[in-house]
Amino acid sequence: MTDRSGIFAGDDPFAIARAWLAEAEKSEPNDPNAIALSTVDADGLPNARMVLLKEVEAEAFVFYTNYESAKAREIESAGKAAFVMHWKSLRRQIRVRGLTEREDGPAADAYFASRSLKSRLGAWASRQSRPLESRAALMAEVARVTARYGNSPPRPPFWGGIRIRPVEIEFWADGAFRLHDRFVWRRAAPGEAWEIERLNP
Repeated sequence: MTDRSGIFAGDDPFAIARAWLAEAEKSEPNDPNAIALSTVDADGLPNARMVLLKEVEAEAFVFYTNYESAKAREIESAGKAAFVMHWKSLRRQIRVRGLTEREDGPAADAYFASRSLKSRLGAWASRQSRPLESRAALMAEVARVTARYGNSPPRPPFWGGIRIRPVEIEFWADGAFRLHDRFVWRRAAPGEAWEIERLNP
């Protein structure tokens, strides 16, 4: 049994994550839903980059990307990923490690349709992570897809969501004299019961 209370209280780590994110939305000046996403390439060399978390589901975290990007190809190969979400204004962070799957059904269609027109056209135009001759070449491609799709571009077949189903979630909050509070939730596989431990700072 852990001595969790206050901001750490609750039996559902996803509910805690949603509560922390909602609090951060009131205090973070930019992109409170930004996460540092980590993957590994075929040689096991780590990669990290910032992406925007778009949904905290009942049992998973979801972001969207081009499936031909480096991060998506690495995730597809490994079947797992990790991220950290850090809020300077709250002095808190959440770390997640888990298994991955694509979200390329109605939820992806709905999210794509909710994006601005320019973002939807940009998704078609960008060959993400691959070499680009020039900015002018990119803008020419934007003009080409705009002429083709107009005001109603469909979701590209190479673009959609990635769902991370955690096997580990750690909640961290800053403490005086660097005596931080850390609670880690672990389970053997998605859908199984959580074990919760307090960690030393």
